[in-house]
Parts: sequence; structure tokens; C-alpha cells
Amino acid sequence: MPKRFIKKYYPDHKKIKEIKCLKVFGPLIHNQNVWHLNRRSFAGAISVGLFIAFIPLPAQMLIAAAAAIALHVNLPVAVATVWVSNPITMPPLFYAAYRVGASLMEIPASAEGIDFSFTMLLDTLGASWKPFLLGCFVLGSSLSAIGYVLARGIWRWFIIRKWLARQ
Repeated sequence: MPKRFIKKYYPDHKKIKEIKCLKVFGPLIHNQNVWHLNRRSFAGAISVGLFIAFIPLPAQMLIAAAAAIALHVNLPVAVATVWVSNPITMPPLFYAAYRVGASLMEIPASAEGIDFSFTMLLDTLGASWKPFLLGCFVLGSSLSAIGYVLARGIWRWFIIRKWLARQ
């Protein structure tokens, strides 16, 4: 991956260390492994971020930060990748997760008559949480693995291209 391109948009780690919600991590946030950018840490961070993006909790960024610190992958990339599931993309992603889970559990999933309101969500939550969570796990795991392989492959491709240009 073009390291200079990523570093251009990379936040200053000193500024990030001053963010109050990250002070929960204490001295762990000062570990240089979570700030280092190489192929392994980048691909691992993409993988962590994509998996956590499918966790249906509001604190995805904090979970991604904790996972990045625990797994020694790049913290800013992991937190940024979580934004794959943002308020605009969340409904289609979570509906796809429900459909995948329902098909794996062999439950008929029909979108007919759904009004996508908060009351509908509360009414159907009791019956649909199992296929929804299964679909979130399956899609999160699948996209995490695909993201890891693609990130490593694309990074390697850029390195080879750069190396061949010097020859």
C-alpha cells in the first residue's frame, strides 16, 4: 500500500492520545505497535475493523480500539474501518445480515409489508435476533477474512510495482 498516501491522512498519534474516551486504555495506548504502519498491522487492522463493523452495538469505535490494542494492529486504521457501517449503510448491511442468518437457519425471511419503523423493530426483535446475530457473525467473519487477504495482496502488489519501477 502506498505508505506515504496513508500517512498523509494519518492522524497525529499525540493528538489521538489526548482524546478523553481513549484514556480508558491508559498506558496501552502509548504502545508503538498500535501506531506502526506495515503490511501486517494494516491488514490486521482492516480485518479487525470489518469484523467489528458488524457488531450491532453503538460503541464500535471503542471496541475496535480495544481489539487493535489487544491484537497489536494499527489503531487508527482499525477505528476508521469500523465506519464501513455508518448510519447510512447500517440498515442495508444489517438487513443483509438478517437475510444471511435467516437463510442459514432455514427461516423464511420476507421483506414484504415491512415498514422499517422503530415499533416494527421492537415487535419483530424477539423473533429475529437469532438469525440477525448469526448473519452479523457470518458476514463479519467473511468480510474480515476477505479484507485481510485483499489488504495484504494489494499492499504486496504496490510494493512489487514500486520495486519493478526502480529496476
